[in-house]
Amino acid sequence: MKKIALSVAVLALSAAGALAADLPSRKGPPVLPPPPPPPPMWTGFYAGLNAGYGFGTNSNTQSVGVGSAPFTGFGPTFEGRWGAFTSLGAGLATSGVGSTNQNGFIGGGQVGYNYQWGANFVIGLEADIQGAGIRGASHTVGVGSDSAISDANVNNPELRINSTATGETTVHAGVDWMGTVRGRLGYLFTPTMLVYATGGLTYGGVYANVNNYAVANSAWQGYDNGWYDFPKAVTHTFVGGGSRSSTLVGWNVGGGLEWMFMPNWSLKAEAIYWNMGNMTAPTAAFAAAPTSRSGCENYLDCAAGSTIGATRVNYQGVIARAGVNYHFNWFASAPVVARY
Repeated sequence: MKKIALSVAVLALSAAGALAADLPSRKGPPVLPPPPPPPPMWTGFYAGLNAGYGFGTNSNTQSVGVGSAPFTGFGPTFEGRWGAFTSLGAGLATSGVGSTNQNGFIGGGQVGYNYQWGANFVIGLEADIQGAGIRGASHTVGVGSDSAISDANVNNPELRINSTATGETTVHAGVDWMGTVRGRLGYLFTPTMLVYATGGLTYGGVYANVNNYAVANSAWQGYDNGWYDFPKAVTHTFVGGGSRSSTLVGWNVGGGLEWMFMPNWSLKAEAIYWNMGNMTAPTAAFAAAPTSRSGCENYLDCAAGSTIGATRVNYQGVIARAGVNYHFNWFASAPVVARY
């Protein structure tokens, strides 16, 4: 009986072991480490194109004229005295303050390098150069007067000329080309969206063309125990101007957004304030002797006159532009793929 019971127990244990072997195992697959983060997509060199519009922010233009060569001459009357009379009135008539509002399209290219620092910060350096159609013009009008005595001995004067002038000055100025070298500091709101501040050096080719025009009406007076007027007057017409081109250097500051819309390609939009300071163009205007001498005969031979001056133009504004960049990513490491 005991032998039968022992045999039954052995058979039961064997069956239970076989059944347990057929049951699914509770042990899962091995736990793998998380994949490494992707490499920084912003690190590396890039190059691209841009286009936009430039708005002038300070259009101040100042023109100043003074008398230079005088009206001079020699006449047979009044004991053959010389007369020397300045053209100051014509110089004042070509002086004034204008508003040369400089605006226009720009377009060119840029190159740069970015370094992504951590998950959210990007620092870099960018240089660009653009052709510019930034242009502006101003027109001012002025008046001036002058009175001078021909004799050095003012206690016993012989002749005096009183001159009144009206004039105008036209200024055309602008920027032919412009470039910047700027640092950039940005923050990644998302892995593909960068907002950045930028600032640095601005340089560019500028020009100014100035046209002066003035008409001076001069009347003679004689002295004989008091001033008395001669019946005829003289008119001088002054025409001239000046021009200058130069390369100016200044500074800039601004900011923008850049979106990596697909691998290696990004779009950007930015606004940059720039200031290259002032440039001064020398000017001169000349008046020939009157073609009709009737105003001078029997009194004083009238001669030519001239004025000299200068016009100062300010160059500064804001560039609003968009661009596209291709990122080479030459130095970005390839992602690490785990093998099992």
